[in-house]
Amino acid sequence: MKIAYFDCFSGASGDMILSSLLYAGLPEAILREGLKRLNLDTFELHVQQVLKSGFRATQVRVEVHQQSPPRRLDEIEAIIRSSALDLEVQEKALRIFERLASVEAGIHGKELSEVHLHELSGDDTIVDVVGSLIGFQQLGIEQIVVSPIPLGRGTIEAAHGKIPLPAPATLELLKNAPVYGSPLEVELVTPTAAVLFSELAYSFGAIPPMRLEAVGYGAGTRDLPVPNLLRLLIGTSEGSTGPANVETLCLLETNLDDFNPQFYEPVMSHLFEAGAVDVYLSPIQMKKNRPGTLLSMLCLPQEAEKLESILFSETSTLGVRRRLTERLALTRTTGQVQTTWGKVRIKIAEPGGGRQKFSPEYEDCRALAEQHHIPIKDVYLEAQIKGQEVDPSLRSG
Repeated sequence: MKIAYFDCFSGASGDMILSSLLYAGLPEAILREGLKRLNLDTFELHVQQVLKSGFRATQVRVEVHQQSPPRRLDEIEAIIRSSALDLEVQEKALRIFERLASVEAGIHGKELSEVHLHELSGDDTIVDVVGSLIGFQQLGIEQIVVSPIPLGRGTIEAAHGKIPLPAPATLELLKNAPVYGSPLEVELVTPTAAVLFSELAYSFGAIPPMRLEAVGYGAGTRDLPVPNLLRLLIGTSEGSTGPANVETLCLLETNLDDFNPQFYEPVMSHLFEAGAVDVYLSPIQMKKNRPGTLLSMLCLPQEAEKLESILFSETSTLGVRRRLTERLALTRTTGQVQTTWGKVRIKIAEPGGGRQKFSPEYEDCRALAEQHHIPIKDVYLEAQIKGQEVDPSLRSG
């Protein structure tokens, strides 16, 4: 699997993302040819090599000949839909601008159709978004991981006047992403970078295991006390040739000592339905020697807020702990076996050394056991044995 890791030690912007992709191997000619398909003749793309704090980097500048009036979402959609861009690039670009419009609508208390994106609707933003998507596609990037993100402080002039930094849209877009404060009074992360990362990133955190193949440096326009660069690492995941992949997940935990145990089952069911990867209970001893229960849940970082709301509304908790964690997961395929009592789905994992693990789907086994009035262990065992006979050609990823 081809991975792109963005090291945002000095922040990020849309043009810095595009610049880092060019440095890391995106051919400039292919980028220019792709951008021609937008059918916009109002901009000119300038690409140059610069030095930032002694480091060589690529810098992209989009020069717009005439600024267009602030556009609504439907106007941006019309530009993208009428272009000759690849359909996959079109769909991702539309999703990104819809997310921007949705965030702006929430901030200003307007309907989605009423929102004007002001600075974020200009041709330069469209070029940054579409150009970055072309770059990911051309470089064969299958997974994007982003480092924790620094946020500056201060104020900036915008269409609505002077606003505080980080910009409100940036903060909304980076919810559930790991961020930290910087003493620099400057905009370190723009809404364009924030929406690209929040929509496209598989996870946020440390550099994932991979065979490093290319490094790119994208330069920002300002000169800062630190190198104003976005560093891009591109490599092949060892998980693509090995048995396991590293996943960045969010661990949510809460202690409960005043909750009716009869209610745990429906709460856990709702959490799984809402996207939890795993939910489990552990007995604990709490203050004043009260027995309690630790409810733990693993989820994708972008699902954390939704799942926390379920914990607050459906349990007695007053607080939830949250932290990012890594999980090493075996690569799995699925298949189906025919048992004496009916069909059962199975998960198949390969831990290495030519060995395989077979795990029958519990719900299938339970349903057959209840239907035929037999012990579930009989169905499970036969499905596990049959799993070893599954033709690899019948498996799905």
